[in-house]
Amino acid sequence: MNTAERLRRRRDRPRDGLFVNHPLRWGFIVTLGVLLALMLASALVALQGVVLSVFIAAFVALGLDPLIRWFQRRGLPRGAAIVTVILLFVAVVVGIVWLVVPPVVNQAAVFIKTMPAEIHHLVDSGWFERYDESTNGVLSSIVEWVGGVLTDPDTWAAIGGGALQFGAALLDGISTGVFVVVLSIYFIATLDTTKRACYTLVAASHRARVESLAERIMLSVGKYLSGMVVLAFCNSVFSTILLAAVGVKYALFIGVLAFFITLIPLIGTVITTVIMTIVALFVSPLAGIIVLIAMLVYMQVEAYILTPKVMGKAVQVPGTIVLISALAGGTLLGLLGALVAIPISAGILLIIREVVIPRQARS
Repeated sequence: MNTAERLRRRRDRPRDGLFVNHPLRWGFIVTLGVLLALMLASALVALQGVVLSVFIAAFVALGLDPLIRWFQRRGLPRGAAIVTVILLFVAVVVGIVWLVVPPVVNQAAVFIKTMPAEIHHLVDSGWFERYDESTNGVLSSIVEWVGGVLTDPDTWAAIGGGALQFGAALLDGISTGVFVVVLSIYFIATLDTTKRACYTLVAASHRARVESLAERIMLSVGKYLSGMVVLAFCNSVFSTILLAAVGVKYALFIGVLAFFITLIPLIGTVITTVIMTIVALFVSPLAGIIVLIAMLVYMQVEAYILTPKVMGKAVQVPGTIVLISALAGGTLLGLLGALVAIPISAGILLIIREVVIPRQARS
């Protein structure tokens, strides 16, 4: 038997794996891998606040990137457009902290303090008694339960007992907010450089394809986030003006609350409509009816006029996937998760449509 034949037989002979030949070595390597995975998971949990802050800053940068492109289309160089957007971003943050936060905090305090008296006033009104009788006492049961929770000393004792934790959380929130703002500015200024650096990590043969998909996904994410913020701002302004017009004392607080709730896809406006209608009922039945009708009209205007103009074709996701994604994202990361779940789903669908399906068709 010649050497070539011997080598061929040795190459074709089935080989036992590491588990059979060296079981102790295999067990040691597997154990090290498990320990390394546990260490990484533990580090990720310990750093979840930092990771979440970086995540928020990255999405802020992606959300402001369409505004940079808008300034570029108007003739500004990219550097000047970036500086302009950063200055606008800082001005908005300072304006919110300086002008909006103090009255919102004051109105929130008034809302919590006067809510029990408002509930008693509502129960004593004549129109409430008539509607309560028509529902066999369901309305009074709900109102009494809410009033009992708000007027129970144990409730406020529990809240007071957590004052130190609340203060620590407030300080942590302020420091995190400053960190997010600074990091967002950095990401806005270095977005193109960061993307090019990431593309160099991809093999040259696939780099053009990966870059094309990544740019489309990030553009879709940016348009979606900026569009949602614009729609939420419009809803907040309209809600504040509407509540102030019907005589609600804490209209600004409810309007700011509506801004954050409206960021939830599909159901955000519905939730704010219900909250606003209930709050307006404390003023009068007529105020509640006016708010309900006005918000129903606004929901139609938002769905058929504002959303198509603002969002365009930023995200093309079926309604069922929107609901599932928003629910899953909200469960994992709260409001932020519900906000970013839709563009992430759109990116996954784009990859499936552009990469997975053509590959399956060729196989």
